[in-house]
Amino acid sequence: MSHGQQAGTVKERSHIALNNEFLRKAVKFTTERLRNGKKKATEEHGNWEEWRERGRQIRLHTIAHLDYYLNQFVENARANGVHVHFAADGKEAVELSMKIAASKQTRSVVKSKSMVSEELHINAALEKMGIEAVETDLGEYIIQLAGETPSHIIIPAIHKNRYQIAELLSKEAGETLPADTSILAGFVRRKLREKFLDAEIGMTGCNFAIAETGSMVLFENEGNARMVSTVPKTQITLMGMERIIPTFADLEVMATLLPRSATGQKLTVYMSAISGPKRDADADGPEEMHIIIVDNGRSLQLGDPEFQELLNCIRCGACLNACPVYRHIGGHAYGGTYSGPIGAVLTPALQSNVAEWDDIANASSLCGACYEACPVKIPLHDMLVYLRNRKVEKGYGQTAEKIGMKGFAAIMSNSKRMRSVIKMGQIGQKLVARQGMIKTKIGPLKGWNSVRHLPSLPNQSFRERWGTLEQEVQASNPTMSDEVRQRMEQALEQRKNGGRHHG
Repeated sequence: MSHGQQAGTVKERSHIALNNEFLRKAVKFTTERLRNGKKKATEEHGNWEEWRERGRQIRLHTIAHLDYYLNQFVENARANGVHVHFAADGKEAVELSMKIAASKQTRSVVKSKSMVSEELHINAALEKMGIEAVETDLGEYIIQLAGETPSHIIIPAIHKNRYQIAELLSKEAGETLPADTSILAGFVRRKLREKFLDAEIGMTGCNFAIAETGSMVLFENEGNARMVSTVPKTQITLMGMERIIPTFADLEVMATLLPRSATGQKLTVYMSAISGPKRDADADGPEEMHIIIVDNGRSLQLGDPEFQELLNCIRCGACLNACPVYRHIGGHAYGGTYSGPIGAVLTPALQSNVAEWDDIANASSLCGACYEACPVKIPLHDMLVYLRNRKVEKGYGQTAEKIGMKGFAAIMSNSKRMRSVIKMGQIGQKLVARQGMIKTKIGPLKGWNSVRHLPSLPNQSFRERWGTLEQEVQASNPTMSDEVRQRMEQALEQRKNGGRHHG
C-alpha cells in the first residue's frame, strides 16, 4: 500500500461514506451549489462551448510539444533569477525540498493550497525534520487540524459544516468559539498572520506556468498565496510538469475557463503572476525562489493515445461536482490524493500500478457527465473504460466476471441464442418479478437490488416489436425512415472499422 492511501477497497470505503448521513448531505449541498454556479456563469458567458474547444486546443498543443515549452520556461525562469530543479519522482521532489529547507535552517514553512504537495506528502516530510508546516488556505488549515486529507480538489473541507469547524478551531484557540463564519475566519486570520511573519520558507503550488516569460501563476480567493509568496525570504514552488501554457494570451483563456468551472466565479479574487525573486526596486517578495518541476508518473502518459489527454487537466474540480458517484460518497472513499472521475483515472495512471488501484476505475457509472463538465473536454469516461480493459488484459479481472463476459459474448453474437435466452428470462422471472420490478437480493442481483430495483423484462422484446414499428415509421414518414436506416448503417460500418466515439 502506497503512502497516503487509505485502507480497504473503494466498495468498503463507499459503504462507510454512504452510512454517514451528514457527509452525504454536506457533499450534496456544496456540489449542487458549485454546479449551479458554474451553470449560471457559463450561460452568462454566452459562447462557452467555443471557449471549451479553445482551451482543449491549447492544452493538446502544449502537451504535444511539452519538451519544447518546458525548456523555454526553464530558460526564461532561470534568466529571471529562479533556481529550477527537476524531480523524476515524489521521493526526489521531497529530497530537494528538504535540502533547501535545511540550507536555510528552517523552523517554519507556510503553505498555500497545492495538490502536488498533497501528492508528495510534503507536510509529513517537513514534520519528520522537526519543521512546522502550516496550511494557510482556510479549507486546508481546517483539514490539517482535523488530521485528514482533502476531500475535494478545490474545497478541501467540503464534508464539514461550521459546527464541526468551530469545534476544531476552539481546540486550537483554547476557548469556545461560536459557529459564526466571520468570527471563525477572524480567528484563523489572526493566527496565520503570526505564522506568515515567522516562517523562513513559503511553499506554493502552480496553476499555470508561462513558457514565454518564465512566470508562474497562482489562482486563489483568500489572499493567503500572496502572503506565502511575498513575506518569507525563500519561496519553493512545487509544479507538475504539465502545468505549462505557451503565452500570456493563452492565460486569458484559462483565466476564463478555470474559475467558472471551479466555483462559478467570473474571475478569482486574486491572480498572481510571479516572474522571479524580489528585485532591487520591489517593495516585497522572496529573496530566493526555487521551482521544483515534478514528473512523478506524468511522463508515462506522453505518447499514450488513450491517456495523454489526462495531462490536459487544469484541476478545476468540475468533474467531481458533476459525478453522481462522487456526490454520494465524497472524496475520501477514493482512497488517494485525487478523487472523483479525475482521481479514478489519474491515480492508476500516475502510479502505473493496476494491481493496487484496479478497483477505483470501477467507481463510475460511465455516464459521461464528467466529460460534459470538463472545461478542456477530457474524455474521462472513455479513459475509465480503457483502464478496465487494461486491468483485464493484465489478468486482474475476477473469475466470475470473466465467465460472465464470455457467456454474454456467446449470447449476443448469435441472434437465435439471444432470443432463446430472453424467452427463458421472461419465463423464469415470473418467480421473482412483482408489479414490473425484481426486488430479490440473491446472487448477482444482490449488489444492484440493495440500493435500487431491477425492471423486469417486457413481455415483448424490442426486436420482436421492430417489424411493426418499422412499418409504422415508414407509413408516417418514409423519408425519415430512410435517413434513420442510413445513419444506422453508417454507424455499424464505422464500428466494424474500429472507429471510436467520444459521445
